[in-house]
Amino acid sequence: MTAQTFSSLALVTSVVIYLLAFSMHTVEWASARKIKNDQIEPVREPALVGAGGTEVGPEAPNTDSAPAVSERSAPLTPRQRSETFGRLGLSFTMIGLACAIAGVVARGIAAGRWPLGNMFEFTTMAMVIIVAAYLVLARMGMRWLGLPVTLLATVGNGLAITVFYVAVAPLVPALHSVWFIIHITAAAISGSAFNIGGLISILYLIKKRAEEKVTVGSVLGRLPDARRMDVIAYRVLAFAFPLWTFTIAAGAVWAEYAWGRYWGWDPKETWALVTWVIFACYLHARSTAGWKGTRAAMIAILGLAVFWFNFIGVNLLFAGLHSYAGI
Repeated sequence: MTAQTFSSLALVTSVVIYLLAFSMHTVEWASARKIKNDQIEPVREPALVGAGGTEVGPEAPNTDSAPAVSERSAPLTPRQRSETFGRLGLSFTMIGLACAIAGVVARGIAAGRWPLGNMFEFTTMAMVIIVAAYLVLARMGMRWLGLPVTLLATVGNGLAITVFYVAVAPLVPALHSVWFIIHITAAAISGSAFNIGGLISILYLIKKRAEEKVTVGSVLGRLPDARRMDVIAYRVLAFAFPLWTFTIAAGAVWAEYAWGRYWGWDPKETWALVTWVIFACYLHARSTAGWKGTRAAMIAILGLAVFWFNFIGVNLLFAGLHSYAGI
């Protein structure tokens, strides 16, 4: 089996496992609908064990009587069921990420270069960064991002292997530069952060509307309050914006090296600048005009839509110096 074949197989496997993770998170959220009918009492803590091996405490069972029925035999409550499926979703996500990383690494080995030379490679690398960032955030209490992130990873890698896929090929001369690695890697990281910030903004709008109508319920109750989500989205996008600025600057340096000019209003360059302007407006409006909440979230979502148009639409609809990055 060649490295290219292994890469394709690993990425296909990642799509299947991400789909399983998405399914688990879907059941997790669906199970949450019944939590309101669940008993409010917390799960019993295990009794302390004395030095002699017997349980002690006010509720310690009488060891002389018949053994009590194990709590494990009792049916799971809706809260426990939701938690179980959530943990399964997280586990599948970690396995899917491992398969995706293996696929990206194998692709790089097969190509003998940094695997970011076309839409297929950029997409698979970006999905790795997004999922890895989510797993870090999940350890910080943000597992509620699991449903949209696994959906995005499933669709992203699915499109990569079915629509964007191209066989390994040598890079065109313009890409033979250290700025190739710097510029494209920065674009992948900042683009991943834009996606996470955009997903949080979408969830924010849903939660904010439910809070205004007092119809939060047990499902949306899994999300933080709307104000908290607004702050989280802002912090993620504030991290992404300087990286995107650096991406454009590094691209200009690379353009001078490859084509003898820093800026030429190529379609990809133009839409990268449009993306930068939108997110600059987002940060400026929040810091000066006090545009927080719904209006800021809508600007963030618009910026994400423009980012995806720049990545997919420009490559497919326009001809330019970046045409080598097409499918």
